[in-house]
Amino acid sequence: MEGLRETHREARCAMPDRLKTMAMLVKVVDKGSISSGAKALGMPVATVSRRISELEADLKAELVLRSPRGLTLTDTGVAYVAACRRILDDVAEIERGASGEFSAPRGTLTLTAPIVFGRMHVLPVVTEFLKCYPDINVRLQLIDRPVSLSEEHIDMAVRIGPLPDSGLIARKVGEVRRIVCASRFYLETHGEPKAPNDLETASCIVFDQFLADQAWSFETDGKTLRIPVNARLHVNTAEAALDAAEAGLGITRVLSYQAAPGIKAGRLEAILQRWEPAPLPVQFVYEQRALIPQKLRAFIDFAAPRIAKRIA
Repeated sequence: MEGLRETHREARCAMPDRLKTMAMLVKVVDKGSISSGAKALGMPVATVSRRISELEADLKAELVLRSPRGLTLTDTGVAYVAACRRILDDVAEIERGASGEFSAPRGTLTLTAPIVFGRMHVLPVVTEFLKCYPDINVRLQLIDRPVSLSEEHIDMAVRIGPLPDSGLIARKVGEVRRIVCASRFYLETHGEPKAPNDLETASCIVFDQFLADQAWSFETDGKTLRIPVNARLHVNTAEAALDAAEAGLGITRVLSYQAAPGIKAGRLEAILQRWEPAPLPVQFVYEQRALIPQKLRAFIDFAAPRIAKRIA
């Protein structure tokens, strides 16, 4: 019995060290090398390397492959690091709860949104929010690619368009349209398209996010039309497409909020509106969990009606 008690005491003492080593391993993997991970942790490289080697010895398994160019995970390492992230996230959530994060809005809130939408609509709302909640800090990542909320430790994402069945919670805050637009100069010089088929001979500026095969989709009488377009220019950002359209190069297709400033200023005109496809939903997306931190609840309640009003 005494031996069993001693084993339990040793396990309790070892657990904090094991969590620290897990955190070291995750940091090293995220930074791509032991030296970079050690620098981020503020620890000697030799110490971090030794702790990871001791962990591998305890597990009797190789987790990382070291080389002068950095490190890579073994198959066992991939599974172990994924488990470490889950465990560390659970521990962090428990500690946040113990410190009161679930009873009052406080702490750091990490958000992500598409670049243009985030700059135009999310950032102004975040600025207002921070003035009202002095105990909350925000990390706002503006990026157009979808990111994993769990892997990148993000509290909430703003997503535009239909969502895959991911098990995430989604709250719709509005809709945006896919519109076709051009400058008045171009329309007066080349003629305004009266129907989607007219785009086949028009000069078009293609924003690659919405076009992989040089065809634009429209709707009429409940049916979808796919119209091949004459792409005079391919670009990879909406801003570039709109700049070219405002310069009179041709017709482009973007989301309504992206073109809104140019249309409001008279630099662009929306055309073919009666054939627009169904609007795309704008949604707040976050992970399902037993307890939602008050900082996230506060932001959703604050931001949802304001962003809905901005894009209405």
